[in-house]
Formats: sequence, C-alpha cells, structure tokens
Amino acid sequence: MDYTDFWRIIYIIDWGLFAIVAFTVLYITIFTITGLFSSHPNIPKANHQNRFIVLIPAYRADRTIMDTVMSVLGQTYPQRLFDITVISDHQDEMTNFRLAQSPITLLTPNFENSTKARSLQFAIKNLPQFKIYDVVVILDAGTIVDQDFLLQMNDAYQVSGTKAIQAHRLSRNRDTAIAHMDAVFEEINNTIFRRGHITIGLSSALSGSGNAYDFKWFKENIDKITSTAFDKELEALLMRQHIFIDYFDDILVYDEKMRESKDFNEQRTRWASSQLYAVLRNLHHLPGAIFNRYYAWIDKLIQWLLIPRTIMMSILAFMSVVMPLIYFTLAIKWWVMFAFVMFIFALATPDYLVDKNWNHSFAKAPFIMLSSVFNSAKIFKSDKHFVNKDQKK
Repeated sequence: MDYTDFWRIIYIIDWGLFAIVAFTVLYITIFTITGLFSSHPNIPKANHQNRFIVLIPAYRADRTIMDTVMSVLGQTYPQRLFDITVISDHQDEMTNFRLAQSPITLLTPNFENSTKARSLQFAIKNLPQFKIYDVVVILDAGTIVDQDFLLQMNDAYQVSGTKAIQAHRLSRNRDTAIAHMDAVFEEINNTIFRRGHITIGLSSALSGSGNAYDFKWFKENIDKITSTAFDKELEALLMRQHIFIDYFDDILVYDEKMRESKDFNEQRTRWASSQLYAVLRNLHHLPGAIFNRYYAWIDKLIQWLLIPRTIMMSILAFMSVVMPLIYFTLAIKWWVMFAFVMFIFALATPDYLVDKNWNHSFAKAPFIMLSSVFNSAKIFKSDKHFVNKDQKK
C-alpha cells in the first residue's frame, strides 16, 4: 500500500463514520427541539371506567417483584375494576409463596427458553374465560407506580382514542454512577423518542414497562411475537396496522436502573440487538410506507436505522482523540460535533437529574460508553440467538 492509498482509506473511514453519526445527530436534534414543547397538558376526567388487567412478567425477580405487586394493589382505582396477574418464571418457592398470599392471580410457568413474550402469551391463554377486560397494562418486575396510576391510565385511554399508550418511565434509583447515567439516558429517550414525536403527530416509541393496550387487540396479536425483541415487534405490529402509539408525560412509572457497568453493557447490547433484528425483519416495508405516505411507519424504520447513542458517543469520543494524532484538521469537525451533541443531550435532560452526583457520572460516562463498543460484537451473536428462538418456536 502506497502513501496515496493510505490517506484515501483514512479519508473514506473518517467521512464515512462522520456521515453516519451526523445523520443520527440530525434526527435527535429535530426531535429534541420538538420534545421541548409540552403534550397533553390537561387530561380531562373520563366519564367511563374501564376494566383493567395488569400483567407483570417476573423472571428471577425475587428481590423486586413484591414492590411492584404492592404498588399496584394500593391503587385508588375501584378494586372491582382491575385484576393483577403475575407470571412468575424461575423464581424461588418462597417468593411464589408470598405472592400466593396476595389477592392476585399467580402463574408459574417454567420455560426452557424464557422470554417476556412467552410469559405474556402464557398469561393471556390462562386468563379466566368469564373475565371481561377493556385494557391490558404491562409492568416489569421492579417497577412501581403511583396510587392514581390506573385512574390516570383510564383518563388517558379515553382522551387518546387509540389502542396503545406509553406512560413516562423514569428511574427510582440513582445511587451509583451507572444508575445515574442510565436514568439520564432514559429521560433523553423520553424527550426524543416519545414526547418529541407525539408533539408533531408521530407515534411514540414503546418502553419496557408502563404500556397499556386495548385488550381485544392485545389478545389477538400477542401470539405474533416470536423473538426476544418484544417492544420492537409490538411497535412493528402497531405500525403495520396503522395504530397510533400515544405518550403521556404526566403518568409516571418508576423503574429500577442497573447499578453495575457489566449489567448496563449487557442491557445496551440486548437493545442494540433488538434494533438490528427489527431493521432486518421490517426494512422491506420502507418502500411501501413511502409510496403510501405513512409517515409514522417511515419514521419508525428510520429510527431503527440510527446507530445506538452509546455507540455514537463512543465513536465521537474515539475519533476526537485519535484523529488529531493522524491529521489535526480532520479532528476539528469531530470536536464541533461532540460539543453540539453534548448541548443537545443537555437540552433533552430534565433539570432534576443535574444533582450532586452529576459530575461523577459525567466523568465516568466516556469509559462506560467505550466499553459498550467492545461489547458490540455480541450484537451479531444475539441476532443469531433471535433467529434460533424463532425457529424453535
């Protein structure tokens, strides 16, 4: 390789990566700005009380499942109008014993390959036939809710007029740098992919917990989920059926965040794998969505094509450090982009998260994000894992 070829390769890599990052930055900038505007400022009281079934899939969540159950049992919503079903998968006998003492329905499957979708499919098939429900709510084990959560959901369900609702998920713990950073990322996602979208009439992204769906629709469609990419498959189903996903910023669910970097990186790897899986399964719908001007579906497919933000920030940090050592002027655009992204993320971060732990978390963030790049090779392994599970099913 001669001198000219070397620099040609450097330029291709440099500008290729920059173009990919710039596309993602443009997208998040647009929706960060729209996310600064409020949505659903006043939710009127519903004139009808729906009947809810709250499903809580719990996989080895012995430490946190009772917190979730107790928070739902403490609702101010009429108790005759909601039931709770816990799908306790691979949990201790003592945990199941304690759950059985509560006024809930306890299901104890023992799946060989446990997934959230399998737990929910099992629950729907085992609900009493004589029970009639209007809305199904999904909560993760470890998530807690306010006493008026179902009351707010009932109001939101009437005002939204759609079959899918996402509540505002935020952190219930920020006791480590990892948990604090996870909480920040969660709120940035809420600003960009939820509030920012519905402000201009596009569907919100689904989160892992705090979802509500029309019961009939959910019962008819849950068996179509065949992988561990649960949220992404549900989003795809809703988009293909032209169902709007609404988001309510004032309905809060409190999720327990990862405390260790190992768990944090594994979680991000799973999410990146889900995103890759969603792209591979649904990209062929893009031409049809463009032809039919179905903007919500177009946006969702573009959203899945974006590089994950932890990887994006790792690329920015890496190129900002390495490029000055290769050719100084090539680094300037990376420095400007890095500063701009930090500004955008600052806009998307609520003020309450800038607390006494902010500086410590901010200092550790680059190292945590760089470690996610070293874990990115697992994405392809995870994608094969999705395919294998589909084939087994």
